[in-house]
Amino acid sequence: MKSLIENTVKFVKDKLEGAEAGHDWSHIERVWKLSKKIAETEDCNEDVVELSALLHDIADPKFHNGDETIALKVSREFLENQNATEDIIEKVLYIIKNISFKNRGDAPVNPPIELQIVQDADRIDAIGAIGIARTFNFGGFKNNLMYDPALEPKLNMSKEEYKKSNGTTINHFYEKLLLLKDLMNTEKGKKIAEERHNYMLNFLDQFYKEWNVD
Repeated sequence: MKSLIENTVKFVKDKLEGAEAGHDWSHIERVWKLSKKIAETEDCNEDVVELSALLHDIADPKFHNGDETIALKVSREFLENQNATEDIIEKVLYIIKNISFKNRGDAPVNPPIELQIVQDADRIDAIGAIGIARTFNFGGFKNNLMYDPALEPKLNMSKEEYKKSNGTTINHFYEKLLLLKDLMNTEKGKKIAEERHNYMLNFLDQFYKEWNVD
């Protein structure tokens, strides 16, 4: 299995070369490391955790016209070529399919611990200092406004509304980032998320002070 993990690392690095900086290999590597850290505290299949963390953003739908099937096809083809068992492939694809924040309305009732772990790791990378940097990077990539006091955050968006949303970067904190702490699955995930959540609150306080110059 070690060679499969090593081959997956190389595959993902090559596949994501030149990707948007918030969803590139560096993001994958952080989620991979966080997943392994959380997995140490849980009874889980660590191979499934690692493979899912490495492949979870191999074809992020937001960069493929919203198509959520590409990642599943690419991941299956790669894992089959690596002679992974069908059991491993199915478990990895299940995690890739269900990990996203936008799919939380259709979340499985009793998610496997491997999904809980990788989902926590992915969401942790969306908050704190790294989360702030990624959010502003993506906002710039989309040429969204940083902030407009006249535009209120859109809370409780449907999946389709969320996918099409082009709101301000600051509103994204309220539409997603500040919600993630309370969506953590594991005790380790909750502990890490708490610190990062508080950092974001402090950032927002400072942002508004600097924006509203008297």
